[in-house]
Amino acid sequence: MPHRPIDLHTHSSVSDGTETPAELVAAAVSADLAVVALTDHDSTAGWAEATRAVAGTGLTLVPGMEMSTRLGMNSVHMLAYLFDPEDAALVAETARLRDSRLHRAERIVERIAADYDVSWADVLAQSTPGATLGRPHIADALVAAGLAPDRSAAFAGILHWRSGYYEPHEAPSPIDAIRLIRAAGGVPVIAHPATRGRDTNISARSFEQLVEAGLLGVEVRHRENTEAGAERLLELAARHDLITTGSSDYHGTGKPNRLGENSTDPEQLARIVDAATGWRPVEG
Repeated sequence: MPHRPIDLHTHSSVSDGTETPAELVAAAVSADLAVVALTDHDSTAGWAEATRAVAGTGLTLVPGMEMSTRLGMNSVHMLAYLFDPEDAALVAETARLRDSRLHRAERIVERIAADYDVSWADVLAQSTPGATLGRPHIADALVAAGLAPDRSAAFAGILHWRSGYYEPHEAPSPIDAIRLIRAAGGVPVIAHPATRGRDTNISARSFEQLVEAGLLGVEVRHRENTEAGAERLLELAARHDLITTGSSDYHGTGKPNRLGENSTDPEQLARIVDAATGWRPVEG
């Protein structure tokens, strides 16, 4: 009998999801998940609310984060699970990342506003207080202004990196992020590293360097990974005895991704829990 889904990649309104952490937990319960990980961008601000919301639900919460990194010109996202949220070095770096995202977003909006009727106030209106602001909030402002039909179209159009409004952002290398996560007792898993397009094709040597730095897993089952890319990831995972995960990358109504559309095997989750020393899953 198949197990209930274990979804290890979701976002709340603390970053760029459309549901509060409590609403996300309720949605996970409605989707009959066994386990959900809250992995907001560069932030643990939703952990406490999600922990309160999961009580008595029968759902297990895996607190985590999706950390922004850069490899050359490519954006690489690093999922981090069950780390100490008060680790000083990680707290300082994620605060810097959130600040960088904010100022990057302001610069992007300033460029767009020269050609379109949209303002920074419009972007703020699409976020919740204290949220990690970024391009998804700009996309939502473009939708609200009638400049795109939905968030995906905004990213394919005005916010596309070829549009002329793109602005790079500062972020640590994946190696530095892995070391920070491991030092905080967490488990680093590289997010959807086999996607189509610009942010793809991590070389074999770069991947080896990530493993040498302490990478513990790869997100294999994700709607943005290509079929050939996922097969390559499985080969790399087998070669290096890495944890393999599957997840939705759920953002509420912000993306078409649905909770539980990809799942992590229970034995792989057990490997994450066994490797973590910073935090523990929260049993609902």
